[in-house]
Amino acid sequence: MPKYKKISKNIQQVIIDNPITPVEKLTWINVSNAGKEEIEYLRKKYNFSLAHLRASSAKAIAQRPRVEQGDGYLFMILHFPIFIDDKISPGEIEFFIGRDYLITLHNNNIRALNEFFNLCKKEGDSLLAFEFESSHILLYELLEKLIKSCYALLDKNSITINDVEKLIFAQKQKKAVSEILFLRLNIINIRKIMQNHKNIMKKLIGWETEYITAEKMKKYYSILLEHSKRVWENLENQKETIEILNSTNESLLNYRISDIMKTLTIFSVIVFPLTLLAAIFGMNTIRGMPFMDIENGFWIIIAVMLTGCLGMLLFFEKKKWL
Repeated sequence: MPKYKKISKNIQQVIIDNPITPVEKLTWINVSNAGKEEIEYLRKKYNFSLAHLRASSAKAIAQRPRVEQGDGYLFMILHFPIFIDDKISPGEIEFFIGRDYLITLHNNNIRALNEFFNLCKKEGDSLLAFEFESSHILLYELLEKLIKSCYALLDKNSITINDVEKLIFAQKQKKAVSEILFLRLNIINIRKIMQNHKNIMKKLIGWETEYITAEKMKKYYSILLEHSKRVWENLENQKETIEILNSTNESLLNYRISDIMKTLTIFSVIVFPLTLLAAIFGMNTIRGMPFMDIENGFWIIIAVMLTGCLGMLLFFEKKKWL
């Protein structure tokens, strides 16, 4: 059974010790919101590079993933998509991987990592890492959980895409515009976060350890590579789908605008004879003005106006503009 210890408010530790394996016990230290105290604790306990420790501070935000070899350990920074205020944002995790330890540092908002750590506390002997008692295998299981958590976001995007389709074909283009913009932003953000994961997983496949054969390492980390490829393929499909939906929505919006402009133009042209005749007979030239001094002159003028409107309607019908 794993041994759990809370070292401080932001530092938790789980020790996995399989009595069957000849290797030393495995330690996982999980640090949230690392500040000066947490960084100082790691500096004293482990011989980590100061540059790597500074990069692990909660105030330091990396713009890209990193994998670097330290003195007897591997330092890695990865980003995973998380929801913050209903928007996809990058959740950053720093990893220190040694022969018998794994150290993770994050800002405590990565749900998949916290859930896996709690599982390790309670049921650590059910993990693959307990069988091998290897930090490399523990890292593999953690990364698998983190990458699989991306599928839930992709599923949510798929549901939103279906809703957008319904909005578009229900003639609710204005509402669809905001949904499309929000969805495009989320897809772009996930793509930015996940675009380098495949290359990093390829680097991790080449790991070697004295306790696990290279063949087994390749077997497990190849699974992570496949997950990364699958996530990227789904993102590519969603990107193409939302671009098509955006084009369709814009076409329908343009068609509606064109239809409205067409109606207004036809209306203005049809009433043009009315406006013209009203202007002519409204001039202050009474003498010589036709129909002014005869009985029913008003109705004759109205009939002329209506005849002009009817003529315009017949002209539009003949041209098939209506």
